[in-house]
Amino acid sequence: MPADKIAITLDRELVKEIDRGVRSGLYRNRSRAIEEAVREKLDRHRRRRLSVEAKKLDRKEERALAEEGMTGEETTWPEY
Repeated sequence: MPADKIAITLDRELVKEIDRGVRSGLYRNRSRAIEEAVREKLDRHRRRRLSVEAKKLDRKEERALAEEGMTGEETTWPEY
């Protein structure tokens, strides 16, 4: 995947912790450590947003919509 080079400023203690992870073999290098951390944070944010939006749904209305699409061969709707 193509990558862009950026410059960031981090707290010195955070950099030391990243460096310990690199030395121990947890990460290949500083860039990889930071990339993984950013990716995990963004993924968590996306999942949280999905969860918030899902909570807005009306279960009865969603179930009714789903049952409209059933073929009629099913006798009951599976339990949630």
